[in-house]
Amino acid sequence: MRTGNPTLSDAVFLDAAPDRGASADARYMTIEGTVNKTALLLSITVGVALATIIGLKMTGADVAVGDEVVRVAQPGMMWGLTILGLVGGLISFVVIMFNKKMVSLAAPAYALFEGLFLGAITLQFETFFPGIGIQAAGLTFGVLFGLLSAYRSGMIKATENFKLGVVAATMGIMMVYVVSIVMNLFGASMPMIHDNGIMGIGFSLFVVVIAALNLVLDFDFIERGAESRAPKYMEWYGAFSLLVTLVWLYVEILRLLSKLQSRD
Repeated sequence: MRTGNPTLSDAVFLDAAPDRGASADARYMTIEGTVNKTALLLSITVGVALATIIGLKMTGADVAVGDEVVRVAQPGMMWGLTILGLVGGLISFVVIMFNKKMVSLAAPAYALFEGLFLGAITLQFETFFPGIGIQAAGLTFGVLFGLLSAYRSGMIKATENFKLGVVAATMGIMMVYVVSIVMNLFGASMPMIHDNGIMGIGFSLFVVVIAALNLVLDFDFIERGAESRAPKYMEWYGAFSLLVTLVWLYVEILRLLSKLQSRD
């Protein structure tokens, strides 16, 4: 059961053990239960993101841009919430990785912090590209439901070769990002892939496609987890893992749209 999502691996379900004292319905993971918990985590993330955007705008300042007056968020507060969301999300992620039975508490916390992060960075992009947040969110949910429908209908199958290809591409992307971060620390940058040229747009489009295909692997993994009768708390883990992929997909779509719009 390969997946490019680092939160999902064979060992996750192999290490999990159901509560032997509970009833059969309460002991084992189900797809329906995972869907319900995914909906809850997404609601938290989206709700917090919207509240963050509204709050930042309300505490911002009016700035004259030509003949119009535009409300601009305070940069310090915007970046502060971005860092808070990143650090809080990372801590929640690490807690879940080291103690999966804490997932029912840590996953909502992760969703909350990711909402802060996504709300803050979306507003940063909105400052330069008005309306880009709605476009990115619509595309993200469109991809989610489109791939889910294709997977459930059998149009897309997570074959062994498909899994190997997606995992290899995902690991390659992660390596590129790590190298890019290290180069930035030394005042250098990776040429072409981060600009709005053909290479940069092509790279972002490739990353969006790979992030989307990871959803297919996640659907397959969660389905197999339910079939193998994983413990009930793994529904939270499956929902959390899907959220990790969706956050990545949204951010990459946001970056791709910004590159395209900056060429106009």
